Amino acid sequence: MPANLSIKNVPDDVISGLRNRAAYNQRSLNAEILLILKEAAKDQGPVTIDDLMAAAERRRPGLDETASRVRAAQDAEQQNVARRFEDLLGGSEDD
Repeated sequence: MPANLSIKNVPDDVISGLRNRAAYNQRSLNAEILLILKEAAKDQGPVTIDDLMAAAERRRPGLDETASRVRAAQDAEQQNVARRFEDLLGGSEDD
């Protein structure tokens, strides 16, 4: 069943480009946009949970790498704090 779509906040240059493209192809703006949407949606099957999980796994290495860098920075900072604390304790024992 056909549906009506409303697209908000379309920049003027995009509208102008679509109008020019429609004129060049001798179509109305509506027909041109509908053709673009049909092409974009062609061969798009339903999304399954398996598809979403696979996509998340593909993106995960980047997140793991970032998390590892954050953890390493935190560990280094904790070691610095521990050394400073030991220096303070060691300095008070010498006095």
